[in-house]
Amino acid sequence: MKCIVTGAAGFIGSHLCEALVAEGHEVVGIDAFIPYYPRAIKESNLHDLRRRPEFTFVEGDLRTMNLDPLMKGVDVVFHLAAMPGLMKSWSDLDLYSTCNILATQRLLEAARHYSVAHFIHASTSSVYGRNADGDEASPLRPVSPYGVTKLAAEHLCLAYRENFGIPVTILRYFSVYGPRQRPDMGYHILIRSILEGTPFPLYGDGEQTRSNTFIRDCIAATLLAAQRRDVSIGEIFNVGGGQVVSLNEVIAMVEKLAGRKARIERRPPRPGDQRHTCADISKARKLLGYEPTTPVSQGLQAQLEWQKNILGHGR
Repeated sequence: MKCIVTGAAGFIGSHLCEALVAEGHEVVGIDAFIPYYPRAIKESNLHDLRRRPEFTFVEGDLRTMNLDPLMKGVDVVFHLAAMPGLMKSWSDLDLYSTCNILATQRLLEAARHYSVAHFIHASTSSVYGRNADGDEASPLRPVSPYGVTKLAAEHLCLAYRENFGIPVTILRYFSVYGPRQRPDMGYHILIRSILEGTPFPLYGDGEQTRSNTFIRDCIAATLLAAQRRDVSIGEIFNVGGGQVVSLNEVIAMVEKLAGRKARIERRPPRPGDQRHTCADISKARKLLGYEPTTPVSQGLQAQLEWQKNILGHGR
């Protein structure tokens, strides 16, 4: 297949590009390097990919770039690009609206024009709201501007399917973690603070729970959605890891794996944070054959070893 992956230099996008290239597909990766975190981190994510002849990288902003030259002959679009993170969405709604809604609409319009065979849109458990513990038919009540813009992007995808027959699949990712996790994400901050002996800001009581998804399992579900287009088109799937743990439990796990205690700095809960997530993945199991295989302790070990290396603690 010829594939486009948006957000290709990011955490999930770079892993997906590598998996597609490993399967023999031609991949065009797009990223704008919006300075949400240092560009050097994203460049390092692309290091191995840039040496593969099956991979072509295009730096560009989906909100403004000419997409036509890239869409010709494309079989699948994996739309992972988005402005992530909860807190900044409260102060810069314009950035989140344009990156998450306008960019999605422009990409859908280009896919429509070139009759792309499959449009796979990466969404988030944040569309459910404070608690995300049901199936895909659960009420959608996002409690952050980020979640609102991601839900709007979903609705755009469904509108294009309803009106123009765009073959859309929506994947709602739940708390993805592992090597290359963004530096602003909770597990990355926790591991770094333990390795460096700095305080870890614990928002709330630590009893908030997450349905963690290891990056390898997330990629497996995404590839299955593309491979099983006969059953995935027109559907929405939760993508989770099958194991729910509290933040306090994760802190204890990382302390044990690292052999060091965390320095906890307690802070009030943040607006827009989810309280409980528990991905019901029965639909993905049934239709896609998806089965997560990585226990949280094993996934945290992999992320810990990666962060040791990038911080110089592995030498």
